[in-house]
Amino acid sequence: MQAPATPSSPHPDAASSSAHLDAAHKGDIKGAFGSIRQHDHAPRDTWKKRLVTLMAIVGPGLIVMVGDNDAGAFGTYTQAGQNYGTSLLWTLLLLVPVLFVNQEMVLRLGVVTGVGHARLIFQRFGRFWGAFSVIDLFLLNALTIVTEFIGVTLGLEYLGLPKIWGVVAAAAVTIIAASTGSFRRFERFMMVLVLGSLAVAPIVFMAHPPVGQIAHDFLVPQLPKGGKLSEVMLLIIAIVGTTVAPWQLFFQQSYVIDKRITPRFMAYEKADLVLGILLVVVGAVAMMAFTAAAFAGRPEFGQFTDAKAVAVGLERHAGHVAGVLFAIALIDASIIGAGAVSLATAYAIGDVFKMNHSLHRKPREAIGFYLIYGGLIAAAAALVLAPGAPLGLLTNAVQTLAGVLLPSATVFLLLLCNDKAVLGPWRNGRWLNLFTGAVIAALVMLSVILTASVLYPDISSGVIIGVLVGGAAITLLAWLASVLWRRGGDEVIDRAGRAEWRMPPLDQLPPPGLTRLEKTWMTVLRAYLVIAGGLVLFRIAQLAFVGHA
Repeated sequence: MQAPATPSSPHPDAASSSAHLDAAHKGDIKGAFGSIRQHDHAPRDTWKKRLVTLMAIVGPGLIVMVGDNDAGAFGTYTQAGQNYGTSLLWTLLLLVPVLFVNQEMVLRLGVVTGVGHARLIFQRFGRFWGAFSVIDLFLLNALTIVTEFIGVTLGLEYLGLPKIWGVVAAAAVTIIAASTGSFRRFERFMMVLVLGSLAVAPIVFMAHPPVGQIAHDFLVPQLPKGGKLSEVMLLIIAIVGTTVAPWQLFFQQSYVIDKRITPRFMAYEKADLVLGILLVVVGAVAMMAFTAAAFAGRPEFGQFTDAKAVAVGLERHAGHVAGVLFAIALIDASIIGAGAVSLATAYAIGDVFKMNHSLHRKPREAIGFYLIYGGLIAAAAALVLAPGAPLGLLTNAVQTLAGVLLPSATVFLLLLCNDKAVLGPWRNGRWLNLFTGAVIAALVMLSVILTASVLYPDISSGVIIGVLVGGAAITLLAWLASVLWRRGGDEVIDRAGRAEWRMPPLDQLPPPGLTRLEKTWMTVLRAYLVIAGGLVLFRIAQLAFVGHA
């Protein structure tokens, strides 16, 4: 499928003077469902031309969002449904604007700069934050990939298939799909898996959840009746952490660069993102709904253990086909997650160390890139198959560390999207900054609660409420101060000609102009991350030691 052809006198190629770090990131767009030539500036003035263009662009948003419904998400959403029914569905509705705003910002950074997220952090915030972002991304992603293969093993065990050969096959297929030297082949492979993720949809009809109750709980915030506040809050934090994960920021920014998407196609990529968010929310709602319906009034209600037990319970209460579909969807989601998270890591390291890092390149042309991608997957698969590996502890570590680190990722995202040298006419406006600031404040509050609960498992409900109320008050005051400070003094951003505007090469950028207030908050953030991250890692190591003593 070929998008509209190039007109007789094409516009100049804005990408030619941009900051792309790998020459393979320039050229024709070759998506799973179509192509667009590099110099194609033909108008998309009919619905057919727009549809053909959308089909060529679609992919990054779908993959990053559906990849978000991975093995960890299957466990988190079904735990919410089995333990608390549909009472926490509203959290998903609240996360929709957060997902869109976060991913739209990295989308802009990718298509406008041509440089990955980690490299921009290195360039604009210095070595400490650059090294911190890469190291924590590598560690967290490596642990996340392990949880993906835990999901594969749970699905295989339910289906009665050999675990060793199944894990080896899943790892091999994931590695091979990315190693053909064809971006299009990899994206088609991922699109097949995206389609496979829809296997959870029929289970809803088999479990017969009450539609009216689902709609009510999706729209009306509430806390589960009789639920312990500390446990409910930890589950809400897990839902946030599994739905808005740091790896998504790094993945989508680099993937749209590798797909060679330019600012001219921003509207189409936003549509792709919306489709992805729709799928991820539908999948999450479906999992909460059918587990709530299947276990309501049963002895297993409130007794969640793992995804395999969910499949067994679905078979018992909704039929054998429901259990099989759930297990297949779990394996499918785990493979999507493993591929996307590994690729996010390989892109980031390739960016930072100036290695060739593109799926358009053959393995011999980008050895380091493919070794990182394949090595992470192979190591995770081997660890899952190793006897005595503390898999449950690793799963908890992923959720905890993701919750601690997520606020910092969003802070850097917000600062980069206000950097005039980086985004020029594409930078954030006032209201987007205020909304993102509120999101950061909420994430910090959740991160504090999570850190405290890990260190003090018996934390009281009063402390949790105090953190929430105090954090909300501080956020409101900061918001009011920001409104009063900026009133009448907002900079008018000239958006003219932005479709052709690209960030210059990195060595041509002026030094970043952080304000004194921003530097102060960066120092506070650094101290919090060092202390909270260190304490959490110490607690995890302590639990691992006790478990093996």
